[in-house]
Formats: sequence, C-alpha cells, structure tokens
Amino acid sequence: MGSAHQEQIKQFQSLMEDVDQSLKQTFKNMHQGYPTETLVRFLKARDWNVQKAHKMLVECLQWRIQNDVDNILAKPIIPTELYRAVRDSQLVGLSGYSKEGLPVIAIGVGLSTYDKASVNYYVQSHIQMNEYRDRVVFPAATKKYRKYIGTCLKVLDMTGLKLSALNQINLMTVITTIDDLNYPEKTNTYYIVNAPYVFSACWKVVRPLLQERTKKKIQVLQGCGRDELLKIMDYSSLPHFCRKESHGSSRHNGNGTMNNCFSLDHDFHQQLYNYIKQQAALVDSSSPVRQGSVHVKFPEPDPEDNKIVVTIESELHRLGHQNGIHHC
Repeated sequence: MGSAHQEQIKQFQSLMEDVDQSLKQTFKNMHQGYPTETLVRFLKARDWNVQKAHKMLVECLQWRIQNDVDNILAKPIIPTELYRAVRDSQLVGLSGYSKEGLPVIAIGVGLSTYDKASVNYYVQSHIQMNEYRDRVVFPAATKKYRKYIGTCLKVLDMTGLKLSALNQINLMTVITTIDDLNYPEKTNTYYIVNAPYVFSACWKVVRPLLQERTKKKIQVLQGCGRDELLKIMDYSSLPHFCRKESHGSSRHNGNGTMNNCFSLDHDFHQQLYNYIKQQAALVDSSSPVRQGSVHVKFPEPDPEDNKIVVTIESELHRLGHQNGIHHC
C-alpha cells in the first residue's frame, strides 16, 4: 500500500465508521483481522474512487446479511452422495501453494457440466469454497509463511471446452458476478491451460473488452503450462491436469482421485466438507442437519460484464453456425 493512496484509505475508513452495527459485524467476519487490506481490495476494484468503493462494500455487506453468508459454512450439502455429484460436475479444488505461499486454485472449465444438481447447490458450493478460502486457507497460509496472504492463483483448464458451453453461460455469469461484487481482487493471476480453438476464438473477441487491470492478470500458457507453472510452484502443487504434456482429462489425469484436487476424496475437499459438517453440529447439536440448498439472491451483473457475456454468446453461435451446429 503506497503512500500515494493513504488519503483514500483514510477517507474509506472514516466512512466505514458511520455504517450501522450489523454491517460492522459482518465486515469483521469478512476481513478476518485485516480491515485495511480488505478496504484496499474494494478501492482497487473501483479504481481508487472512495465513494464507489464504499457503495460497493456496503452493498456487499448487505448481500452477506440478506443471504446469511456468515453462517454458510454451517450448512452442508447433504446427503454425501449429492455433494459428491456436485463435486464431480463443478470441477474446482486446491492443488497446493505457490513458492510465495499463494493458494493454487484449479478449475476445470471445459469439463464442468453443472448438470447433477440445481443451480442453487452449485452457487452454495461456490460461496462455501470462497468463504473457506478466506476464513481458513488464507489465515493458515498467512501464519505458515509469516506474511499476509489474501490472494490466490487460479489455473483454468480448458480441456474439453466445446460449443455446448453456451448452455452453462448463465450459471457461470451468476458465479462470476458474485465474485466480482463480493470477493473482488482475490485472484493475483489467472493461468489458462490446454486451450482449444473454441477458447482462442472467444478470447480474441473478449480480450479487447476487458479492463487493463484484468488483462494484466490473465496469462494464456502453451499446452498444459507445466514448464511455466513450475517457475512459480513446486511439482507437488501442480494441478493434476498440468502434469502431462499431452492434453488429458481434467477429471482423470493424475494417479487416481487422491491426486485429483477436484475429487471429494482429495484432502482439500475432505477437510472442507468435514469442517462444514463440524460447524453445523456446533450451531445446533440438538437437531439433525436440514437437507435442501441455500437460496442466495443472485446479484445483477455489471453492464460491462453483460457486454462480455453477449459477445461470448455471439461468438459461440457464430462458431456453431460455421460448423453446422445449431443450439436450441
């Protein structure tokens, strides 16, 4: 935090002193002992405009209260078979840490089908992983590496990306909007690997629409990206889909499910799921955990983000017509 922005930070801190107590409480739960760093994230997301950053943060805190996000880690997706189905169709996991101590989040973009449960379960699971990252993973990394860690790296596997991705674009927009508005500036760099032609075609038309700040965070790597990623992390932290030169399945590359960070059998997901069940037991040990998804209010996407979505849809339709494929 350079001295050039100290005045904006002070103004933001002053504005936050005037919010009501309920907002202050959820802000405390959110910042995990690092209020200034949290304010800086929102300032960065709004190009250091204090009024816009304040509006964004207040709306975020209101969203948290309205949707009881502070307690979402006490609401497990049950039964286990249902949660396994979510994990098998929403491919996300923690593969390890960079040499700088940043968590490495792997995402199987191309092979995520989102077809085993309702939209609400996928959104609930996504928010739970965000909250577990912020409340458990980041604090543990901060302690281990003896420096504040509040951002992660994301490795996006495009293996299997097809024109049918058009069917999932609405859900992906919901998830992206939730992240943009309520978890801004949490990702240091996005690494794109195993990119097929359909991604390259979409990237060509989307890239000019992105803000310069966002463009700088995205790196499209050659092939599975192994050699480039090994410069910033050890082999043991490489996502399983980056460990071979050949293009392989996000789901099945690596030595079984234990090395597949998307699998419910992987250490990360076991720890996450057990943590949520333990929190549920602490909240109400007298009654069984209630089944059913958490219904979160979906925020409206930013007009600029809508423009990007429309552009992607248009390009996918163009490619479909070009290849004689028609979408319903």
